[in-house]
Amino acid sequence: MSHNELKLNKHNFRMIKNENEIENLLFHVPTTSLYELDNNGMTLMNELENGTFELNNSNKDDLEMLASLGLIGKEEPSTYQEIKNLPATTLILNVASGCNLSCTYCYKEDLETLSNSGNMTFETAKLAIDQLYAGAKDKKDFNVTFFGGEPLGNFALIQEVTKYARDFFSQKGATVDFTMTTNATLLTREIIEFLKENKFGITISMDGPASIHNMNRLTNSGGGSYEHVRKKVKLLQSLYKSERPVGARVTLTAGITQIDEIWDHLFNDLGFDDVGFAPATASDNSRFNLSEFELVKVFNGFKTLGQKYIDSAIKGEFNGFSNLHRIVGDIHAGRKKKLPCGAGVGLLSVSYKGDFDLCHRFTGSDFTSFGNVKTGLDKPKLSNFIEKRLNTNDGDCATCHIRNLCAGGCYHESYIKYNDPSKAVLHYCDIMRDWIDYGLYVYSVIREKNPEFFDIYFNEEKGDTNGLI
Repeated sequence: MSHNELKLNKHNFRMIKNENEIENLLFHVPTTSLYELDNNGMTLMNELENGTFELNNSNKDDLEMLASLGLIGKEEPSTYQEIKNLPATTLILNVASGCNLSCTYCYKEDLETLSNSGNMTFETAKLAIDQLYAGAKDKKDFNVTFFGGEPLGNFALIQEVTKYARDFFSQKGATVDFTMTTNATLLTREIIEFLKENKFGITISMDGPASIHNMNRLTNSGGGSYEHVRKKVKLLQSLYKSERPVGARVTLTAGITQIDEIWDHLFNDLGFDDVGFAPATASDNSRFNLSEFELVKVFNGFKTLGQKYIDSAIKGEFNGFSNLHRIVGDIHAGRKKKLPCGAGVGLLSVSYKGDFDLCHRFTGSDFTSFGNVKTGLDKPKLSNFIEKRLNTNDGDCATCHIRNLCAGGCYHESYIKYNDPSKAVLHYCDIMRDWIDYGLYVYSVIREKNPEFFDIYFNEEKGDTNGLI
């Protein structure tokens, strides 16, 4: 091999330390796979990196393996990727634009009170379901997610749509799963029994103990909603124990960085099955955005909670920290992303008026829609948008070692930050790289201490999460 062929392609790998601070794991960026190196392998990588390597017959096979992984040698130039199919299997129905809370940080631009809510009709929902299936007839598993506003403000429609979807997909030889995000305040025994009967996946928007939750999650009259939500959560849990996990979704805004306190209250005191945190970094209203200092504090808090995740995993338990759990699951399955999420490719979002939006976060915004349930999904327009993001390399994305786990970040965040959802989110890249490196470290520790954890908590679905490869 020539000198040029021995040059390391550093953008295609990352060395990961184990619990003993030894870099014996190689993270292969193109495939998001992990390789454990023996002493010879670690020596070889060090020699190549330091320029002290000498070729001989004993290391020829090792070099060929590195070349096959794209870690050394000439790489093929990237080619333009086209989107021919949009086989979405998840449908987000924004069934109500109204809400009975007035959360100060809400991103929904079309939000109204429940009495003034724009509600989706059954005809709109039916057309959306029909078009979802028409675009993915070869698929067997579908999901319908009910969203708002507060979706339970239009519970009658949820009941009607659930029955229709069950019958519709059953007739097609497919299955359908239902999920919903709710503020919990409108839950009743009757509603909970319905959700239980249809095995809904439920996520509750709740920001922690009363002192934190009541800072931003207010009723329309201006009072804190914590106590009312807490009572409804307890009612839900008392009737829903044998069904699917009930999760909490926490929005972190300026001044709120108490990760451990929030997790402890929601997981240990209130008994949620999992707790996910959403840091606000590009809110419409800049006063809610976490500062750079606060964002660093949040991710340091994530690492502290991550150690508890490790301790629980070694004992074969899950501590409910869903942010880290998702990353560990992606690493375990070797999943990779060419796009930040499934918006437009794996999922379709429909406004109460019937417009196809990029995702639920764009519903009500002034960003363009991609057709309507009456006229059909504008596939050429949507494909062009997805291709633009797919083939754009902003900043150092093309050589970033987390590019296949991050894929440039949230479309909506880019839209708020840059007024262009096709751009990558670049304002906290270093923090994200450090966070995913931590996830790789966590995976390596659990893999060493209790590999059975992965068999218990993760399925074996492999590959690209966007359906592009």
